[in-house]
Amino acid sequence: MNSQTENCRRFSSTSHALRNSAISLALLVALSGCSRGGPKRLIPPRINAGNAAEQAMEMYDQDGDGFIAGEELEAAPALNAAMSTLDTDNDGEVSESEIIERIRVWQGTAAALAGITCVVTMDGRPLEAANVTFEPEAFLGDELRTAIAYTDAFGEFSPSVPKKDRLSPDMPYGLSLGFYKVRFSKEVNGKETIPAIYNTETILGQQVSPDDPVIVSPKKVFRLKSR
Repeated sequence: MNSQTENCRRFSSTSHALRNSAISLALLVALSGCSRGGPKRLIPPRINAGNAAEQAMEMYDQDGDGFIAGEELEAAPALNAAMSTLDTDNDGEVSESEIIERIRVWQGTAAALAGITCVVTMDGRPLEAANVTFEPEAFLGDELRTAIAYTDAFGEFSPSVPKKDRLSPDMPYGLSLGFYKVRFSKEVNGKETIPAIYNTETILGQQVSPDDPVIVSPKKVFRLKSR
């Protein structure tokens, strides 16, 4: 079996698992093409690590001391959620060099996409029929796309970039590696029922990366409270 055929077989198997299992990290794609008429090689979004880190510091380092920490970190939920892999010196702060290093780790995987399975609850109960948005941090550039999802009766969802917004029509299900703000919305009788801290002023974030401990766990769980 040649390598191209083997890649196709593995991709087909993994895609099936993504649709039918609760594996958190269900898909990492870096394919050269399944057939002559199949998808072309998927290229990860281009991120200039230095520029992205510099912009992140401009956005979140409000006191200009060269670190994102304390209340600054709370205002950067995607970074805050990634501290286990981002804060390499374990000082509770994020530096420009640490952001650069984290982005280069993603780039070193050569992965174009990841698929994850998540669950959301409200006051301990599954949050059904809610809209979910994974919004990439602005400092990562223009090539990362927002991923969306809709929760099922068990509060389960798998975010993905809509087809119309994908960088290539050949790009399959999933979202790019990166830092994301996570927002939930559910309107009932025209009124938003999700508190602003999970919506317009979200405190929720997630790093999408194959080495993030939350991603490699069976499922990422978001636990919301109505009050």
